[in-house]
Amino acid sequence: MERYESMEKMQILKVIAETLNRSNNLNDMLQTVLEKLLELTRLETGWIFLVDQKPHYEFVADHQLPPALTVEGKRPMCRGDCSCLNWYWSGRLREPVNIIECKRIDYAIKHESGDTKGITHHATIPLADGEERFGILNVASPGKEHFSEEELTLLQSLAFQIGTAVKRTRLYEEQQKRAENYAKLNKLVRLIWKTSDIDRLYEQVVQKTSKIFQWPSVGLFIKEEEALFLKSIVTDDPQLIDTASQSLKDDHPAVHSFNNQEVILSGKSSSNGNAEYVMVPIHIKDEKLGVLYIAAPRSHDISECDVEVLQALAGHISLVYESLRLQEKRGELLLYEERKRLARDLHDSVNQKLFSLSLTARGAKEIISPQDQPLRDLLDEMLGMSQDSLKEMRSLIWQLRPIGIEEGLVSAIKKYGDHLGLSIIFKIDSAPDWSRSVEETLWRISQEALNNVHKHSNMQKVTIYMYENRQGVGMEIVDHGNGFDVNQNPKKRSLGLTSMKERAEIFGGVFQISSERGLGTTVKVFLPFEKQEKSGGQ
Repeated sequence: MERYESMEKMQILKVIAETLNRSNNLNDMLQTVLEKLLELTRLETGWIFLVDQKPHYEFVADHQLPPALTVEGKRPMCRGDCSCLNWYWSGRLREPVNIIECKRIDYAIKHESGDTKGITHHATIPLADGEERFGILNVASPGKEHFSEEELTLLQSLAFQIGTAVKRTRLYEEQQKRAENYAKLNKLVRLIWKTSDIDRLYEQVVQKTSKIFQWPSVGLFIKEEEALFLKSIVTDDPQLIDTASQSLKDDHPAVHSFNNQEVILSGKSSSNGNAEYVMVPIHIKDEKLGVLYIAAPRSHDISECDVEVLQALAGHISLVYESLRLQEKRGELLLYEERKRLARDLHDSVNQKLFSLSLTARGAKEIISPQDQPLRDLLDEMLGMSQDSLKEMRSLIWQLRPIGIEEGLVSAIKKYGDHLGLSIIFKIDSAPDWSRSVEETLWRISQEALNNVHKHSNMQKVTIYMYENRQGVGMEIVDHGNGFDVNQNPKKRSLGLTSMKERAEIFGGVFQISSERGLGTTVKVFLPFEKQEKSGGQ
């Protein structure tokens, strides 16, 4: 190979260029061009590394390696470093290097691990396209310990051709991958837009993303109160699973991504072997919602194309979340309007008929002879029943249509107490300024508690405590009436007690009731702050 005629050099460059243009599969292309290059230059053996940041590289092509380098499935070529790789990583390998003693060959000779076919040295040429570097081309022949300047110049020209082809092929593969990713994204988006509630959305995003994109670890962190929590996760990493019930510390990458609203693309993750991970923030306009976490398989690094499609996914998650939140608010509004309609219908129909029945019973009693006492007693009973029913109907209408809650929780409770004939003493540190859903929940619980006081306590005085701390808001309703046995069979408990407990738990809160016969009853409820800010900050 030491001297070439000009026409021969041109022919070699032409054949290599044609070979490089025959395939868009990077590994196939490199294997084919290496074999053709060795044939044209009359060299014996060669191999190619594609190189990333230290210590990561990939052994992608080889031809006629000596047996010492092919043992155990070419294990000597796939593990460990060597002089040419260290030169590359240090930045010293900018030009072809005439001769490098091969550490891998030296090791084989020293340990007598196989026949080296007389190869002791190799030339090393960087694969590059301008300033962009991709890897290393190594070539050798038995007994050859020197490459001339002419040989190195030709090899460098060939390496430039290969480097350009590597860049072109990677760009092609990136475009293909981008098209595939967006096809997968389209499929995923159609699925998550079918989600019916927010909690289900978290689960769907994680499970479907992992399944469709084949990511081994997918997690979704969501802000609750002032901290980030892992709401859903698909992974085999026990460290991630253990964080599911914990708020994240400030030094966690997800917290950094969330606070700064920036993508965090990690280096190699210690918990995931050779896999990279990425954190992508999710937000709705100016509201920070959470962070999407992805870890790549061991054989695959996260590319710019992956980050691009994940950011698009984060945008869709925020849109679906906002849509579901608006649906919930619309459902609450429809329920509120339906309650008002039902209350109005009851007032206009059943309530009026009960009132008419009461008047009819009273009028009938006036015209019945005083001597017909049994009939008068029946009319008295009918009159009493109609008046009791009328009173209960009015209470039901109050519960369906919370008149006065628009003026504030305290005002609504006081008016309802007046309606029941109860004197209510409020003990409040400051005027409540809570979200509508908090006040609505406390209002419904207080209604049921006051109804129980009115019906069962034989007391007309009730004390209500309201307070707020950093975790949420609380309310206590205390009477000193008859009381009851709280340890009675749960099946015999009233529907009202069950309803109060369910209302608190639906909100994620805690409901407690303590009572003792003859000593009164205390109802306690505590509601954590909602995901959204309090009404005063909305």
